[in-house]
Amino acid sequence: MMNIHIAESNLGLGASQSFTFSCTAQEIDAVSDTYSFEGPIAVEGTVTRTGTNFRVKGTIKARKHFVCDRCLADSFEDQVHPFEEEFYRPGEAAEETSNIVDGDELDIQELVRDTLLAAQPLSNICKPDCKGLCPVCGHNLNEGDCGCDRFVPDPRMAALQQLLKKTK
Repeated sequence: MMNIHIAESNLGLGASQSFTFSCTAQEIDAVSDTYSFEGPIAVEGTVTRTGTNFRVKGTIKARKHFVCDRCLADSFEDQVHPFEEEFYRPGEAAEETSNIVDGDELDIQELVRDTLLAAQPLSNICKPDCKGLCPVCGHNLNEGDCGCDRFVPDPRMAALQQLLKKTK
């Protein structure tokens, strides 16, 4: 669990306390069928008392392992995701959906998991200019050209091409 003990530090108005956590993707339920996080997920940041609330601000560092959707190569990506959230004492929250401080601890595990999962792109691409696979022979085009004829005629021009063939 990722609990920040705010009672021990006796945070006064404007005071800050730093925190660091390390966990696995399984511990925070950040698992997927299309990618995984290798090694520990590092979380660090500060919690600041701002009067009626506590502001939690920090970064999540993780190493993502996935298979590229274009070229099918095993890929790794080092990720850094910032996060910031407000926590309120019971009765001080502006909305019912606000984060509530439970006793003398702030539990940020759900915040970390949601931030990490929401930051993942819809498609896993090894690099922005990935060329993918040749549709003819399946060669990885990032490793060089295969020499196949990959010309695909525009289907909207098929009627004109038929007309050209008739005139020849």
